[in-house]
Amino acid sequence: HLQISTLPFVMGKGGESSSSTASLRSGAAGGGASVKGSSGVAVVSSEVLIDGVWYDTSSFKHPGGRVLSYYAGRDATQAYHEFHQRSAKAAKFLKTLPSREAQPSESESSKDGLVRDFDELRMQLEKEGFFKPNYAHTVYRLAELAVMCVAGVALWMQGYKAASVVMIGIMQGRCGWLMHEGGHYSLTGNIKVDRALQIFLYGTGCGMSASWWRNQHNKHHATPQKVGYDVDLNTLPLVAFCKDVLKSSHPTALKAWLKLQPWLFIPVTNQLVGFGWQFYLHPRHIIRTKNVAEMAAFAARFAIIGALTYALGAGNTAALYLATNTVSFNYIFLNFAVSHTHLPTLQKHENTDWVRYAAVHTMNVHSSWWCNWWMAYLNFQIEHHLFPSMPQYRHPIVSPRVRAMFEKHGVKYDSRGYLEAMYDCFSNLKSVGDLAFTG
Repeated sequence: HLQISTLPFVMGKGGESSSSTASLRSGAAGGGASVKGSSGVAVVSSEVLIDGVWYDTSSFKHPGGRVLSYYAGRDATQAYHEFHQRSAKAAKFLKTLPSREAQPSESESSKDGLVRDFDELRMQLEKEGFFKPNYAHTVYRLAELAVMCVAGVALWMQGYKAASVVMIGIMQGRCGWLMHEGGHYSLTGNIKVDRALQIFLYGTGCGMSASWWRNQHNKHHATPQKVGYDVDLNTLPLVAFCKDVLKSSHPTALKAWLKLQPWLFIPVTNQLVGFGWQFYLHPRHIIRTKNVAEMAAFAARFAIIGALTYALGAGNTAALYLATNTVSFNYIFLNFAVSHTHLPTLQKHENTDWVRYAAVHTMNVHSSWWCNWWMAYLNFQIEHHLFPSMPQYRHPIVSPRVRAMFEKHGVKYDSRGYLEAMYDCFSNLKSVGDLAFTG
């Protein structure tokens, strides 16, 4: 997803806050505030509830950063299992924390029929093998990238430069799609192997940092569309997807920029974001963390660029790099933007459960053979947010069962056509931009 949390290169997702989801919200903001469990019993703000046990995390430094605090004083059962589906270390860490038994009524699964049905559906899907990786599919996806790369070079050598730019640009974008699955450990199911694949695909294929992406992306999955928590809402100064990030004190120049954001998004904004990632934010992260594997992936990318410079000349290589990345950035960012940016937001003091985060704050784009390929199955954002560690090509199969579960509990299953979703995305850009200018 489009995470940037450091200026000046920032971009993400947003949406309009909506009172229509108020009935789905409960509790207090996580992290630091005094809270009560659902039974009315006082709960220490550093505790999280997992499988009927309160764990004190006050002295625990989570490898994923402060994302654990997002569920402070709350039931984190579903989030814990979805994030740590394949991690044996997580269970070992959990056993070392101070803990106490919770009252049965404090569990979201015990008090909410939708969450309970979700837990049952997940167990059924796991028994049926839906979370098992498919090595043949992973090999196919990697081979597809290799074929597209070779085809792009061949087109260039035959003089079809425009076609070559499009082919290589989309190939780089699809490296981003596939590294996303690697970051969720759904390619091979082996965390070390999937991380290595992600580092290669994102570092060499896209010129970006896998570890930075994982840290930011997990925060998004924990609380999508929650102001102050979902890093994808940290979008200024380049773009504003929701009114919640606007301030009357914005400089006049910024207000004028935001007024133009629906027209700047494709030709300007996406490029500023992408190149900002490649040449500032991500290299800075790699250097700060001294991540040798990611340095090697970057080195491989620049070795390829060096070879192109030798063969084509500096001017032609620079033009090719600019053109292919412009295609790549727009391919990735546009397709991600349609699934979140125009949807309701949650305020800092509002919470909801894992299932309703997916139901209300994400949406699907209608399934079709071309859209499933074009968006690499991330047109099934509802299923992806419910089951982030499930291989994404299985989402179309699971989708009818998720829809039936939602309908049983009167929850909307939000699926829209591709053009409709794109229209909603740009209409939101315009309305928020107009509000920024006049407000």
